[in-house]
Amino acid sequence: MSSVAVLTPESFAEHRSGLKDQEITEDEAYIPTYLEAFPPLPEKGAPGEKAGEPASAWGSKIRPIKASVITQVFHVPLEERRYKDNSQFGEGEEAKVCLDIMQRTGAHIELSLAKDQGLSIMVTGKLDSVMKARKEIVARLQTQASATVAIPKEHHRFVIGKNGEKLQELELKTATKIAIPRPDDPSANIRITGTKEGIEKARHEILLISAEQDKRAVERLSLEKAFHPFIAGAHNRLVQELSQETGARISIPPPSLPKDEIVITGEKEAVALALSRIRAIYDDKKRKTTTISVEVKKSQHKYIIGPKGNTLQEILEATGVSVEMPPLDSGSETIILRGEPDKLGPALTQVYAKVHIEFTDGEERISLEGPTEEVEQAQAQIQEIIKDLLVRMDYTEVIIDQRFHRHLIGKNGANINRIKEQYKVSVRIPQDSERSGLVRIEGDPKGVQLARRELIEMVQRMENERTKDLIVEQKFHRTIIGQKGEKIKEVRDKFPEVIINFPDPSQKSDIVQLRGPKNEVEKCAKFLQKIIADLIENSFSLSVPIFKQFHKNIIGKGGANIKKIREETNTKIDLPTENSNSEMIVITGKKSNCEAARDRILAIQRELANIKETEVTIPAKLHNSLIGSKGCLVRSIMEDCGGVHIHFPSEGSGSDKVTIRGPVGEVEKAKKQLLQLAEEKVRKESTYKFLIGRGGANIRRVRDRTGARIIFPSPDDTEQELITIVGKEEAVRQAQKELESLVKNLDDVVEDSMVVDVRHHRHFVCRRGQVLRELAEEYGGVAVSFPRTGANSQRVTLKGAKDCVEAAKKRIQEIIEDLESQVSVEVAIPQRYHRAIMGPKGCRIQHITREHEVQIKFPERDDSQEASPQENGEVSPEAEFVPRKCDIITISGRAEKCEQAKAALLALVPITEDVEVSYELHRYIIGQKGSGIRKMMEEYEVNIWVPQPEKQLDVIKVTGLVANVERAKQGLLERVKELQAEQEDRALRSFKVTMSVDPKFHPKIIGRKGAVISQIRKDHDVSIQFPDKGDEQQVCDLIVISGYERNVEEARQAIQQLVAELQEMVSQDVHLDPRTHARIIGARGKAIRKLMEEFKVDIRFPQPGSDEPDKVTVTGLPETVDNAIDHLLNLEEEYMLSVTETETLAAYMKPPSGGPAKGFVVRDAPWNAAGNKAPDMSSAEDFPTFGTGVAPKQASAWGPKKF
Repeated sequence: MSSVAVLTPESFAEHRSGLKDQEITEDEAYIPTYLEAFPPLPEKGAPGEKAGEPASAWGSKIRPIKASVITQVFHVPLEERRYKDNSQFGEGEEAKVCLDIMQRTGAHIELSLAKDQGLSIMVTGKLDSVMKARKEIVARLQTQASATVAIPKEHHRFVIGKNGEKLQELELKTATKIAIPRPDDPSANIRITGTKEGIEKARHEILLISAEQDKRAVERLSLEKAFHPFIAGAHNRLVQELSQETGARISIPPPSLPKDEIVITGEKEAVALALSRIRAIYDDKKRKTTTISVEVKKSQHKYIIGPKGNTLQEILEATGVSVEMPPLDSGSETIILRGEPDKLGPALTQVYAKVHIEFTDGEERISLEGPTEEVEQAQAQIQEIIKDLLVRMDYTEVIIDQRFHRHLIGKNGANINRIKEQYKVSVRIPQDSERSGLVRIEGDPKGVQLARRELIEMVQRMENERTKDLIVEQKFHRTIIGQKGEKIKEVRDKFPEVIINFPDPSQKSDIVQLRGPKNEVEKCAKFLQKIIADLIENSFSLSVPIFKQFHKNIIGKGGANIKKIREETNTKIDLPTENSNSEMIVITGKKSNCEAARDRILAIQRELANIKETEVTIPAKLHNSLIGSKGCLVRSIMEDCGGVHIHFPSEGSGSDKVTIRGPVGEVEKAKKQLLQLAEEKVRKESTYKFLIGRGGANIRRVRDRTGARIIFPSPDDTEQELITIVGKEEAVRQAQKELESLVKNLDDVVEDSMVVDVRHHRHFVCRRGQVLRELAEEYGGVAVSFPRTGANSQRVTLKGAKDCVEAAKKRIQEIIEDLESQVSVEVAIPQRYHRAIMGPKGCRIQHITREHEVQIKFPERDDSQEASPQENGEVSPEAEFVPRKCDIITISGRAEKCEQAKAALLALVPITEDVEVSYELHRYIIGQKGSGIRKMMEEYEVNIWVPQPEKQLDVIKVTGLVANVERAKQGLLERVKELQAEQEDRALRSFKVTMSVDPKFHPKIIGRKGAVISQIRKDHDVSIQFPDKGDEQQVCDLIVISGYERNVEEARQAIQQLVAELQEMVSQDVHLDPRTHARIIGARGKAIRKLMEEFKVDIRFPQPGSDEPDKVTVTGLPETVDNAIDHLLNLEEEYMLSVTETETLAAYMKPPSGGPAKGFVVRDAPWNAAGNKAPDMSSAEDFPTFGTGVAPKQASAWGPKKF
């Protein structure tokens, strides 16, 4: 074969003439210098280092290794803390803020308070998380300040950086917020917000960026495109060296870009230096270089260029000649070589010296192009490889219908990848565009046949399958599939052999494809058609226009109305959102059901069309009586007034507002009836109270005179106007007559007055007239008017029924007599009990004052005079009580009432009793963080005092009311019994047994990830402890079992049985070629685990660097070990075939050996200098051991030694 390039013999001979006598042998190849081969490491800040000195070859390669997790600590002074409430440290806003920041950034934050009340913050996490967390902490926990910095407008973009990255980095680094004015804003001021320290850092960084830009320069140099490769150098090495030496950035346009401009940026001095160096290279090359042109077939151009232009770069590197190729889209076949005249010949030789191998697609032919001699060598090597492949490889071709190809491949190639992996073959299935059914299988002969058989079986199975298309409107697809595919999963579970494929939503297709066995596909199709028919039937839709203001009435309270309509009509009803202007309500379902739902909704609107809502104020205490038993009264009003709705506020709300809603006329009618009923209730209530009298005096008098029993209606009774009289006929009639007389007198309204001393007026009108309200309630609503304050009048006016006025006057007189006969009684009770006597919110004192009609005044607290010895916050009960001013409680009222109140107060004074409880149980009674004792104190309403641990007392003191103390004692003693029972149980559970087991069996007893030992612990409810591997003092073969005695014994027997089984096992070594180990182990040990489970053995491979790398140990029962070894040897034999083939193929691919290597040679080495010699590798001085010091000798050519 001959080369493809076109060149005349004359011109070729001319260019090679200068090379005939200059053949370059391998021995005369270029030898690098010592400094080129071993560039020195840079010495940062070393004395004598010059700023302009070029960086070494190491400078751009070595990068410091950064830790993935970092920790930063910073301090927030007290004056800059945003939250200064020191009493809540760890629980206040600071802790909440830190918790929020931790959740948002993923960093870990720890707070601590310094002695100066400043805040120390430690942030741990990944660098990005720490910087974000620090920024948020400073913004939210530290007070913020702001400042501005002015730099030239043209420097702003350098502060922002590419896509704002520089600005974000600066904000994170300084924990500040930096606001840069917009480009159209004439202002040059940059605003910085943050802490003082952060602002200073940010300001400094911004000024540095601006100062750096002041120093920078940009130069644009237009040079001929043809000389760019000489400036860039092979693989851009020359321009990179220039950049490193000068510190300037040099941008050369790529060959594909038709631009001559080279851009140099950097500091002014660096740019000037780089510019002069580039001009020098350009001038030198322009002066020395010449060109030749050769014609080469266009089809060969891509081989001369090479992958990513590598071949051109190799020629430039080897010869210093630039090869200029015409654009691939042009028709020109001319290639220009530019370089020094003596280098053009070798470059041209390299252009022609490339052998190209091309595999023709679809033909059994391989094309080789290049120099005749080299082509013949390549042909011989390829033929050898083909012979080898024909010996150990086989192939077959199967014609398979193209429609089955995608099913053979499977989802994401699952089926075909499984076949390839299982049979170790290569399967080529043609692309759809090829329209071919030829499937080619290559690989091991046995694997090829097995793969072919499986593919044919899959095709036969698919030929028996049927595909059916269902037309389903796309709007029903999502409904059939269901949320998260739940509904279609049910269908697939029902028909597991049928594959159901829905079209992609973007295709807008209605075709659903079913594929599978014929009968199953038919059943599935019928099932889906039934579902679709139901969907179509239930998809009838109606739109009903309803006024927007009535939508809430249609929905009802808590959705009650709409839910009821949906359930009863079996329809789907969709209402527009509140902020929508639409009034349409959409009803979906069966046609008849939709029409029924529409009629019901329209009926609601018709009822609401003339609706009114009003509120009536009625005292809350009357609400129950107005509602009546089971709502009978209010229901009767609603029915009487055309179905109006009356809503009373919820009980306990305290609201007096009653809402009435309904047609306009009916609402007014219902309001009138409700108010009349309320007025009657008030009047009757007052009447009943007057008839009964104070403390039942009137009714008792009637009963005593007549002997009849009188029963008034209770608030729950339906008949509120009915008074029942029980007794003898004559007594009943007489009582009835007296009651009617009293009722008749109530209708005679009179006005009367009486004299009340001014000093008593305040008692009647204080507390918002509480006494006057009670008088009105008790005496038939009588109105009592006292003169205004400062009027200096003693006349009091009463207005009401004659009998009521008289009774009220009599009662007022009694109150005045009580006031005039009041006394004060002092009760001495230690101040520490006052709070307990008052009770929660003073409830106990309020009860005593109401019951005994007295006033009780407590003294001011005085903590300064507390002199009694205290223990654990409690006053010692043995201390003698000496009353102080702060201990005296004053009771005011009638003498006999005061005595009764005094006795009631003294009964509330807590007592203290001792309970015998063993000291060992105290900590269990207290509970975790005091939870146990707090629970008992809350449950029994007592205070429980436990002595300090160092005293080791067996007594617990209980303080509280007598009844509560008694209950607490019983509860405490019951708790003691429980704890004693638990102690006994713990003693039983602490039974221990120690058994000796050979340490070699321990891993087997523990099992993989502790599975075996965990199961024994669970089955027998015991604790099993193995000896620590690193503890030399501990006996290495002892296993400790603890728990109930019976369980421990059973666990011991289980372990002994397991050990007995292990002792029967044998270990046998088998030698397997190390090259097969990885294949036998499999990916992540999957294959070897499967093998161990199958044969019930344990297989151990040698560690890397082992003396016997081929020794594999198999442990198990003798029979299973033999079977496993046989299997391993079979696997080794099988895998070695593959290994041998791979190595043989690799041997063919190696270039021919060129004789013995001379090793690595360098010039100008330090040991070649005068007076020096090569270092002695056996010398401890030249090659010291790590960690040992050596006395320094005289400095050698290697420079100072570094340890």
